[in-house]
This record gives sequence, C-alpha cells and structure tokens, in this order.
Amino acid sequence: MRAIVGSLFTVFLLLLSSVEAWTGEIHGRVVCDVCGDSSFGPEDIPLEGAEVAVLCITKSGDVINYQAFANSKGVYTVAETMPESDRWDSCLARPISSFHEHCTRRDSHSGIKFVYTHPSGYSHTVRPFLYRPATAPLYCPDIQIMVCQ
Repeated sequence: MRAIVGSLFTVFLLLLSSVEAWTGEIHGRVVCDVCGDSSFGPEDIPLEGAEVAVLCITKSGDVINYQAFANSKGVYTVAETMPESDRWDSCLARPISSFHEHCTRRDSHSGIKFVYTHPSGYSHTVRPFLYRPATAPLYCPDIQIMVCQ
C-alpha cells in the first residue's frame, strides 16, 4: 500500500511540474551582406560560427545571459525550459563577432530589444544581424542615394 501511495505521489508531482513548465526559443540569422545593400541576394553568405549574445530578464526579475553560435546556415538558437513564474519577460540580442576574416564590419544596429510574449512552446525570430566586408566586390552594383530637389 505504501508503495502505491508513493508511486501515485511521484506521478502527481511530475504532472504538476509539467503543467507549470514553460519553454521558449529565440533564433535569428547572421549574414555577410557582401554588397552592403541590406537586402538578401545570392551573393550573401551565412556566417557560420558568428557569436551572438542574448540577455533576458525573467518575470521574477532574474537576468540570464546566453551565448550562441551560428550554424552552417548562419542560424543561432537559444532555448530554455523553466517554471512559468520565471519565464522570459524581455530580451536583448546582440552580435558579438563574425569570426570571418573578410566580413567583420558590423551593421549599424548594435542590438535588438524585444518583449517576449509568446506562450510555452513558441519561438521569437530576431531580424538578421548583418556584417559587411571592408570593400564590396566589383560585381556589386553601386548604391547611390538619390536626393530630390
């Protein structure tokens, strides 16, 4: 009888903890914008190994710092499972380094702040971080700003 009660209590605790658990995910891309035109084209290169930092403040006020590296497609991912009361409230994602010798100039955006409002099991996509080469290749079109008079 004691074993049955103990087993039922264990199952109850597992069910209770799974109801209160929350899972979130943040992902984005890091790309070498070869022509510096801020649009994605066939010449742009995913930056494998690029480092991204993601800093999140939880509902309970804790600060959690994550470090992620882009895969061969330039995609980085941060995921966490935690109690619902500690779920992410707001986050800041920022590029750290591209590790690509020809594409190290960071775009003007140093970081992206966002509020994480998704329910458990959903993800937030951060807009891509762009790096640029010191000089654009000759095949890139000249980008000129037209001034209306």
